[in-house]
Amino acid sequence: MSVTTITESLKELGLSQPNSIDGTHPEYNVVDVFRNYIADELHRITSVDKSIIIQALDTPKLLEQGDIIVPIPKLRLKGIKPNEKSKEWAEAFNKGKYISEIRPEGVFLQFFFEKSVLYKLVIEDILKRKSDYGYLPLGVGKKIIVEFSSPNIAKPFHAGHLRSTIIGGFISNLYEKIGWDVTRINYLGDWGKQFGLLAVGFQRYGSEEKLAQDPINHLFEVYVKINQDVSKETSEATGEAQAEDADAAEQDEKKIQSSTNEEARKFFRRMENGDEDALKIWARFRDLSIEKYIDTYARLNIKYDVYSGESQVPQEKMKEATKTFEDKGLIDIDRGAKLIDLTKFNKKLGKALVEKSDGTSLYLTRDVGEAIKRYETYKFDKMIYVVAAQQDLHCAQFFEILKQMGFEWANNLEHVNFGMVQGMSTRKGTVVFLDNILQETKEKMHEVMQKNEEKYAQIEDPDKIADLVGISAVMIQDMQSKRIHNYEFKWDRMTSFEGDTGPYLQYAHSRLCSMQRKSGISIEELEHANFDLLVEPCALNLARTLAQYPDVVKRAVKTLEPSTIVTYLFTLTHIVSQCYDILWVAGQEKDVSVARLALYESTRQVVNNGMKLLGLTPVNRM
Repeated sequence: MSVTTITESLKELGLSQPNSIDGTHPEYNVVDVFRNYIADELHRITSVDKSIIIQALDTPKLLEQGDIIVPIPKLRLKGIKPNEKSKEWAEAFNKGKYISEIRPEGVFLQFFFEKSVLYKLVIEDILKRKSDYGYLPLGVGKKIIVEFSSPNIAKPFHAGHLRSTIIGGFISNLYEKIGWDVTRINYLGDWGKQFGLLAVGFQRYGSEEKLAQDPINHLFEVYVKINQDVSKETSEATGEAQAEDADAAEQDEKKIQSSTNEEARKFFRRMENGDEDALKIWARFRDLSIEKYIDTYARLNIKYDVYSGESQVPQEKMKEATKTFEDKGLIDIDRGAKLIDLTKFNKKLGKALVEKSDGTSLYLTRDVGEAIKRYETYKFDKMIYVVAAQQDLHCAQFFEILKQMGFEWANNLEHVNFGMVQGMSTRKGTVVFLDNILQETKEKMHEVMQKNEEKYAQIEDPDKIADLVGISAVMIQDMQSKRIHNYEFKWDRMTSFEGDTGPYLQYAHSRLCSMQRKSGISIEELEHANFDLLVEPCALNLARTLAQYPDVVKRAVKTLEPSTIVTYLFTLTHIVSQCYDILWVAGQEKDVSVARLALYESTRQVVNNGMKLLGLTPVNRM
């Protein structure tokens, strides 16, 4: 990606790029232009190495504290009094055309950017780069795999899968935004005895018509019924065995052997042995489920490069893995089962079971086999598993086993965990599937939209807009706090247009679109605006916040927290809403209108970019 806007804007101001220091990207990030200038000057005054200065430069939490802040102790100078040095250095600092003010505050130096330079660099960069604003070349040439969502086939996509899906979608988008080559993998739970149960259940309770209409819900109904049969048989057999003598109990044992559970085991054994008829039934259930999942994922703006699954792990890979465990002396045998004692490497990891006494493999062995296959296929630089916090131990065991097998790349595996969704039932109080939630939020949004008849009449496809706003409501409620926290699902809070919610964010974006639509001013005119006409403090605060966006993206890469972007977007939309009463566009002198609209349009673009990074579809009218 060729980037020249910032350098050209500097030239028009009679300035050139300050020396670029490692770790900065001044062609992509306006704040890095100022960082490099500040680092140059501080190096001149203090002789501290520039790389140390760059690492010490921080973004203050409040705009009143400046655009860049330097905690002097971070410069690692011995035998100085930071309070005195801050005053001395502030006086010695040459502000040039880049800095408008330096405030010494105790052990801190607070730097404020020169507004004429800031306006020109930021607004022109956003208007020209559009959806590329925020891109940083941090991972060019690197490959990453993100595995996320991973539901079990034949069970509807429920609320719990939502978190893995949208967090994984966000992380994938984020890595693309910093230049990585991203492969999105959905590793389905599509193998095991439950498929035997499903096949037996479908013979008893299945309907071809219902399967064609709504495969996942019908398979789930079948799965529930067949599990009820198993529970009933087990409890009946147990009760009878207790009531009768030993001979009768032996007879009952035979009854249990011919029960539903045994039928399911037999069916799964046929699958494992490659029986064509059994595999045909399994493949049909799998394909129908994936088709349905693809529709649900599309609503959430998620698209996978690969639908993999437990069934896709080759038997030989698992056998190879078990042989390596043995060759490396990792295996302990306990009553015929194979274990790996991980306490030798990390006391917290305990013992991991890798093969049952009957020789069948476990989830852990399959995960090891799949990871090896993926490295051979993709030669990735990093692989992320987005899996709930309940699986912390499993992931830690699995990563440690791969390290002990001698795979260097095992150090590049990362588990991104998250907490539970609590109180998530439909408004009707029944078990919750994601499609039900999305349907209900859509209906609720539709009701709210219809209250304003005039606006509603102008919306081309109200059904689609209600769906997009409803999806935003669900996703923003999920992404608002740190992902490790459990959160309570609240219908009223989520669907409100007031406060920090998805609908509020959509409303903020559509209002900025409406401003552009009504102005009669073209986007081309905005690029040549006279930014000196932006004299109001709220305009400057807005531009200062827009400049922070690439840094916010960079911070999100460190934390892998969607809340980093969500918090920023709400800060930005609150500032812009304060501007509406002051920065009028309609009824002003043309030059003033153009300058103000350029600022508003830049804000709309950044809100749009941030929403898309989260996986939302911004709406233009609502």
